Amino acid sequence: MIGDMIERVRNEKNVAKSELARRTNINIGHITHIEKGERNPSHRALKTICRALEIPYQPLMYTYDKVFSDEQKNNNMPEHISYDKIVAVSSADSFITCPVDLPSASIALKVEDNSMAPRLEKGVYAFIEFNTPLDNKDIGLIEFNGKIMIRRYVIRKDDLVLRADNKEFPDIIISEKDTYNIIGKVIGTNTGLIF
Repeated sequence: MIGDMIERVRNEKNVAKSELARRTNINIGHITHIEKGERNPSHRALKTICRALEIPYQPLMYTYDKVFSDEQKNNNMPEHISYDKIVAVSSADSFITCPVDLPSASIALKVEDNSMAPRLEKGVYAFIEFNTPLDNKDIGLIEFNGKIMIRRYVIRKDDLVLRADNKEFPDIIISEKDTYNIIGKVIGTNTGLIF
């Protein structure tokens, strides 16, 4: 996945592979292997690539050991993983112990509504793994048209849906006019649920 993301950023910024090689002093063949997913860059090389592409390092770092499935690629998931945005936090309650069985958790986010009840009740902390692609029916932290929400990501034959588990909340059918970014995947809660 990290190679897919580097290639996406490079193409969006109109930087030729040869130019990236020049800017980073990394052999063009090695960059090709990275973009094809045949090799992962070292952390030092990734920092150098990010600096050359003028993007933050940490969002790409979260993608380091992840792989897109064919279904995720068919649903354009690589286009909806953010490489230049980070979560803005307006306040923090405190620290919370990260469970040993959720070592990839990036943040614990307090659930602010009952849209995902009964699985995620209001007030529960959801452990989020940043920049993780979602599979069908995974629960994710998603930015949809500028609003942050926790929803189930549902892949149907002809469309993508953001679904609340609580039936009082309507389904959101994603259209071509909508913008959305996958911030991360809910991988567990402080109540012991693991997804």
